[in-house]
Amino acid sequence: MSWLWPLGWTTTAFAAATLGALALRRVLLAARPRWASPEAVSATVDALRGPSLWWCVVVGLYVANEIAEDYALLPQRWHRLLVVGVNIAFVLSVTVTLASLAGSLVSRAAEQRLIGGAVTGLAQTVSRVVVLVVGILVLLSTLGVQVTPILTTLGIGGVAVALALQDTLSNLFAGIHLLADSPLRVGDHVKVGSNVEGFVIDVGWRSTRIRALSNDIVVVPNLVVARETITNYDLPDRRGAFRLRISVDVTADPDAVDKALRDEIDVASGNIPGLLSLPAPSVTRLFGGEGSHDFAVSYHVAEMTDRFRVQHELRRRVLERLQREDIAMRASARVA
Repeated sequence: MSWLWPLGWTTTAFAAATLGALALRRVLLAARPRWASPEAVSATVDALRGPSLWWCVVVGLYVANEIAEDYALLPQRWHRLLVVGVNIAFVLSVTVTLASLAGSLVSRAAEQRLIGGAVTGLAQTVSRVVVLVVGILVLLSTLGVQVTPILTTLGIGGVAVALALQDTLSNLFAGIHLLADSPLRVGDHVKVGSNVEGFVIDVGWRSTRIRALSNDIVVVPNLVVARETITNYDLPDRRGAFRLRISVDVTADPDAVDKALRDEIDVASGNIPGLLSLPAPSVTRLFGGEGSHDFAVSYHVAEMTDRFRVQHELRRRVLERLQREDIAMRASARVA
């Protein structure tokens, strides 16, 4: 019966330490620091809610193991193995939790900084990999493994790997460059070079995926995207400015043409979807060529994808109005 008293103390210590840790966990999860944003607090609480239960049990195991070791309830070797096992499980759970939390926080921070734009998969992957590497190094150090020789070996081996994976690493670092410089964001309407135009779906570790206007997916290596000229139609905002050139015969009355065009765009600005009324469309007389009077209708569209529809409708309305006004147009005259 001599072992009952130490066993009771050990069990009581485990229960008290675990309950105390659970109470502290509840207080911390309920806390809402004023300096932290609600989104960051919510992400942190969601990530820590499950693993923190295991950490409370770990605290109880540590305390119970110390009590049991004082009473020599188990062989000394078993106590050491228990401590090592708990350390491994604790470090791994913290590493995985922090990796998940890092990805979530990066996503939320990017959505705020990019004004609602989604974060790329590369940003989340990099943040998680960094946390996992640090966690593995901490775990090795906890187990008594010398980390410095491993890093040296990895450095030498990394040179050989870098030579073998030049293209892959080039695309990886080009993706990191795109992530840091932010010339394009997920959801942006962009044109890469002179051939690829569409909406950015994701910037991965090797390639950038763009949904073309034809609804096809175009996969472009990050290195190509970084080298090409990028036109981002959504920066600084989604509006686009265009101009419709109208050429009429030199015998036409310029004032009548100007009035007809102004009347028509006033009506069109409230009836053509995508055509903005502010800034208001305007008519400008240009220096005409031989045998023609030239005018320009300047207008803004809400998004670049509206430009073809708006241009078509404006061209149709202008031609019909000029025909109704019986304004002379030659074969060389045009609405372009």
